[in-house]
Amino acid sequence: MSYREERKFAFSNLQITENAGVDFSKHESFEDLAKLWRETLDKGMHGICFSMYEDGQEPGDTITEEQVERRVKILKPYTKWIRSFSCIEGNEHIPRMAKKHGIKNLVGAWLGDDMEKNEQEIEGLIQLAKEGCVDIAAVGNEVMYRKDLTEQQLLDYIYRVKEALKGMDIPVGYVDAYYEFSHRPAITEACDVILSNCYPYWEGCSIEYSLNHMQQMFGQAAAAGHGKKVIITETGWPSQGSSLGGAHSTAENTMKYFINTQAWSAKDDIEIFYFSSFDESWKVGAEGDVGAYWGLWDRHENLKY
Repeated sequence: MSYREERKFAFSNLQITENAGVDFSKHESFEDLAKLWRETLDKGMHGICFSMYEDGQEPGDTITEEQVERRVKILKPYTKWIRSFSCIEGNEHIPRMAKKHGIKNLVGAWLGDDMEKNEQEIEGLIQLAKEGCVDIAAVGNEVMYRKDLTEQQLLDYIYRVKEALKGMDIPVGYVDAYYEFSHRPAITEACDVILSNCYPYWEGCSIEYSLNHMQQMFGQAAAAGHGKKVIITETGWPSQGSSLGGAHSTAENTMKYFINTQAWSAKDDIEIFYFSSFDESWKVGAEGDVGAYWGLWDRHENLKY
């Protein structure tokens, strides 16, 4: 996800206030903050988004089982769920390896304006579900946000997958920016679960108000869902790069955002997939220079702090 103008629409030992977040006054030094960040990570999280590509790799490259399994093993001690974004070009190894290692899967079929690839993605998602590797199925990611398909085309894909998975007890949803579920009631109605991306950073929100802003984003998606379960499928904060409005890309801010996110998740039982696992050098372009720095681990697969 990147900035666009139209987007303007407790852990027991942590002191978290509604909206404000963790009191960091006792963790003012970098070392103290890094220690709290690591303690938070070591306690584990609900879910994390899988970063697929090493340096020199990018979407379109076929990734091996060995590379996927190595990264799944790194993530295993810290997460209950893994989210994958595609079902082709080696991405199909992610849910299989996660299942092998006892991790649940939110599996996505990546949809775009290439209809031939869309067919491969949809059939891949259905096949993985039949193998027992899918716990939640996501039909498309930010397709409406990117305007790659019409609403009816997306609905046809969603209902096709729901029909294919009938009787498997696998919730089917669609991933997009939180506000899209308010704007597109037909898509919201088609979803069994609301899969919402919430990024205070991309709306230029300062770190001090970021948790409050994410809670408001979650609330808007929940209101649109009329009682349907809402999962935050992406949220995160870049550790370096340019600033956007009041949102500054620093190591301190990325640690604070992660700590706040996990504390709120634990306190209010909010299911969150953190974005992302590993830094990926290819993620520039629309995201600018921050694109390569969203990981909890660096591009060499080392924890950042």
